[in-house]
Amino acid sequence: MTTTLDRTAPRDLAAELPARLSLTPKTTLAGQLDGAWWPYSRDLAAELPPLAAALEEPWGRITRVTVNPTRWPVIPHTVPADGRTLHVAWFTEQDPDKLILLSYTVGRWDLLVIPPETEPAAAARLMAAAAIPGSVLTAGVLMADEAAIRRGIRDAVRREATWEGEGGACMSPFGSPMGRSALPPPGSTWR
Repeated sequence: MTTTLDRTAPRDLAAELPARLSLTPKTTLAGQLDGAWWPYSRDLAAELPPLAAALEEPWGRITRVTVNPTRWPVIPHTVPADGRTLHVAWFTEQDPDKLILLSYTVGRWDLLVIPPETEPAAAARLMAAAAIPGSVLTAGVLMADEAAIRRGIRDAVRREATWEGEGGACMSPFGSPMGRSALPPPGSTWR
């Protein structure tokens, strides 16, 4: 038996691809989030340098990052990024789906962190929702809403498959299929 290992580490992938970001436009409306970030992996050491590089022009030099350890298996204390060092801290009180970025001179930004395994359609919905200026929705609420949307889509697909599997049988108001005998004979009308 031959085993093939994928030697492309997440670190290599993250370094080659641009950061996937959606940022709130500059406005006077302050919201709960400043945008969303969709990393390629759960490797902070690989993911933070491209993120910091992508944000340097619009937000200035990022110096510190905080995360919740729930979503990240390894949290390094420092991460080298373009000849400088990002200091990383973790707080269990912080929302698990949020990343906080700090700059000495400019300020603080809160980003929704979309899990790397998220499907592209769901990630697009989350990125758009997190970038709405003045939104009062938190990272946790956005993720819960997306989970409800995914459940709704999954249930609709399941109902359609059941419908097709039953030959498109009509459903009674009580949720059970109606037999053909419950339908009016051809040529007659409902009264």
